[in-house]
Amino acid sequence: MENSANIDGGLRERKRQQTRKAITAAARSLTAKKGLNGFTVEEVCESVGVSRRTFFNYFPTKEDAILGHHDDEHPGELMAGFLKGGGEPGTISETLLADLIQLTLDIWASKVDSESATDVRQLIAAIKKEPQLTAKIAGVSAEREAGSRQLVAQREGVPADHPVVVMAVTMINAMAHHAHETYFSASNTRTFRELLLEDAVALKTLFSQALPLQNLPTGPKGSS
Repeated sequence: MENSANIDGGLRERKRQQTRKAITAAARSLTAKKGLNGFTVEEVCESVGVSRRTFFNYFPTKEDAILGHHDDEHPGELMAGFLKGGGEPGTISETLLADLIQLTLDIWASKVDSESATDVRQLIAAIKKEPQLTAKIAGVSAEREAGSRQLVAQREGVPADHPVVVMAVTMINAMAHHAHETYFSASNTRTFRELLLEDAVALKTLFSQALPLQNLPTGPKGSS
């Protein structure tokens, strides 16, 4: 039987997550309608039904609330499953790229289940309304990319600056960004899965080409 403390802890965390998501959704909606300076934190709180203190327990600024919380986008159980897929520590597993693609699809599926497409479109609308959010996003993206490298490195048992780790994270992020951008375009009629897998096939085709390595600069130590 599951420990009651674990059950209570899980319920509290789910409630925290629901509150965070509600704050983010409200902040995005208000930004899309009024612009970043067109509403107050109090209006967000009133919309969600929380106190100002609760808001700042979750997010330091309105901008952070608009971008959302990393844990809400990357469920812990999916990260744990990905970590179990590694092979011999210190050796890049043969399924790394395939597992990263599957992880991206699983994360997307979890968003679809818990976060409506309207919320994501509101984020896009908020960014269009307030282009200065792009700089904030760039900073957050850099932090999250570093976190992704740590995750992959932990799974593979190699340093986070290992060339394969760096390229794996760079490639999967580029594919996910392109798939998201296309999915939310006005003319799109395809699923996110179709778009991401199309990019994966294109990547495989590109990287299957022969390289005249004797004519290329020597790569970083440990890249072979």
